[in-house]
Amino acid sequence: MIQIIPAIDIINGQCVRLTEGDFTQQKTYNSNPVEVAKQFEAAGLTRLHLVDLDGARAKQPQNLAVLEAIASQTNLVIDFGGGIQSDAAIEQAFNAGAHQITAGSIAVREFTKVQNWLITFGAAKIIIGADFRNNYISINAWADQSTVTLTDFIQQYVAVGAQTFICTDVSKDGKLQGPATDTYAQLVKSFPGAHFIASGGVTTILDVEALEAAGVTGAIIGKAIYEKTIALADLNRFVC
Repeated sequence: MIQIIPAIDIINGQCVRLTEGDFTQQKTYNSNPVEVAKQFEAAGLTRLHLVDLDGARAKQPQNLAVLEAIASQTNLVIDFGGGIQSDAAIEQAFNAGAHQITAGSIAVREFTKVQNWLITFGAAKIIIGADFRNNYISINAWADQSTVTLTDFIQQYVAVGAQTFICTDVSKDGKLQGPATDTYAQLVKSFPGAHFIASGGVTTILDVEALEAAGVTGAIIGKAIYEKTIALADLNRFVC
């Protein structure tokens, strides 16, 4: 059964969504992220993908208070990303209630450091963020394109024990035009021991069904919930 993981992206303490990671294409949906998280929990969902967009730009977490508030007022299993650049930042996130952190751009820039995180904190606690556009890894809050291919990046981390990857197709994120299902299906075939969480473009229940058929572990859903192209009630059958 595929895991449904709703997303909350935070700017200035508010729940927002961007299009293709572009901060100039920002829409605010709710000024109270805790309220949104409680709605997800009330719908039977058990996980949350929480992204500190301010932290991603500042290169250190900026919205730990939001993380702490959600963690203390819900039982959601939270993975937290955005500005995780140091051991201290990881400790802050865990202390604030995160169950997992996502290593994004730093996983591209500082392989040895992230490898050490996998050893120190355990692969179950460290998710590798594989953000990509045209099959190349995107970095720095998606503002820049690296020369590393998606497949090579994942292979590098699988080799050192990474287990879980959030793979976001930047070109589809926030557009409500469907996910990169074929890409995910190929990743599942190429790396049968890894867990892939699809992110970007999920728009309808049919998209979720297609991702489940492709074999991904989970699907992150953001804008589709906020724009109501997917109703929370319709996700009940995917909840274990």
